[in-house]
Amino acid sequence: MDLKKEIKLSDLLPKRSRKTDAVGQEQPNAEKPKRERKRSFGRSKTEQAQKPQKAPKEPRAAKQPKARNAGGKSVGRRKKYVGLKIGASQISAAQVVNNGGPHVLQMARQDLDPGVVVGGELRDSEALATSLREFFKKSGLPRGNVRLGISNNRIGVRMFEIGGIDDPKQLTNAIRYRAQEVLPIPLEDAVLDYHILGEYTDGEGNLKRRVLLVVAYRDLVERYTAACRKAGIKLAGIDLEAFAILRALAPPMEDGAEPGAAALVVVSVGHDRTTFAVSDGRACQFTRVLEWGGSSLNSGIARALDLAPSEAEPIKLALSLAEPTIPAGLTSEQSDKVREAVLHELRAFARELVSSLQFYQSQVGSLGIGEIVLTGGTAHLPGFAAELAKLIGVRVRVGDPLANVKVAKKVDRELPLGSMAAAIGLGIESS
Repeated sequence: MDLKKEIKLSDLLPKRSRKTDAVGQEQPNAEKPKRERKRSFGRSKTEQAQKPQKAPKEPRAAKQPKARNAGGKSVGRRKKYVGLKIGASQISAAQVVNNGGPHVLQMARQDLDPGVVVGGELRDSEALATSLREFFKKSGLPRGNVRLGISNNRIGVRMFEIGGIDDPKQLTNAIRYRAQEVLPIPLEDAVLDYHILGEYTDGEGNLKRRVLLVVAYRDLVERYTAACRKAGIKLAGIDLEAFAILRALAPPMEDGAEPGAAALVVVSVGHDRTTFAVSDGRACQFTRVLEWGGSSLNSGIARALDLAPSEAEPIKLALSLAEPTIPAGLTSEQSDKVREAVLHELRAFARELVSSLQFYQSQVGSLGIGEIVLTGGTAHLPGFAAELAKLIGVRVRVGDPLANVKVAKKVDRELPLGSMAAAIGLGIESS
């Protein structure tokens, strides 16, 4: 699958050398920074004038073109990114070099204290900055060229068509106008980005363009970028986690190949929320954030046994839905209660997924559902995928984010891969 043309939301980053308006558009009268005057380090103008003139330089030889591969792409410089995912319970990162295909050089993860990030919202900027400093120092990951992923219900993603406009400036204005109609975010409080997915000519000869539009609340993003700056991290871009997990888990598509008849659905189950994304094989067609995650299972177990949710976590980790095992420390009766509580929560999750699938398929141009690929830490609960498949009626499997990339020998493969999928996808070059 070629997802390289996904939008990156790069204009969400603060620009030091230009001013931007409420939707990230460059202002023509932005004040440029003044150049620093060169100093003579104490020498007088007379001394400088008496300095012997250098002989004229020999003309340079013509610059040789960069080496390129058979596809015409430059192979001279490798692009390295560190994909950074900040979840509600952990921080994960992956360094990826993009040269002839993505190559994962390093992966790392670290637990994050509860309450720092809740539902994709940063609640404690200072605590996150401290955790990020510790994480990058301990892991040895570079702090430059970092691409941050975001996932939140306050980020709107829509697809629509615009026709009859050829001028690029008029097209941008038309898209911004449509954004006010299709997204519940005031543009003065938001940043906007879009990508043209494709174009065609209708039966009357009018040019039509399919547009993928993303709008995010500015304050949501600025809190994360501020915490990263405090931690000494230099962001190269910001991306949606939905786009990242599609890049990490989608099979590669040959250049010029047509999309298949079935859509790929990727579901990333996090601690307190789930990212749902649908692709036609080339681009993300639909995405949604569901208010359900691994903590929902903790809450269900805690209610069944009259425990605190934090006490339920070890029980969940010892549970298997594939076999009727009894977690250590529980009686047979307690184990039955836990299993039923987990299945009850899983049925609620399945209803959310079915509702999202139905909404996607109600859209014009939607595809059939081929399979659902699971990722995230909870996806590795034994029997989790099989139970979802029974409830939804669609094939469900656990994805491997390392299946389509090269992996360095020093990479720690003992890390839970489901927790690393978004970080790996963020490191994969997207443009």
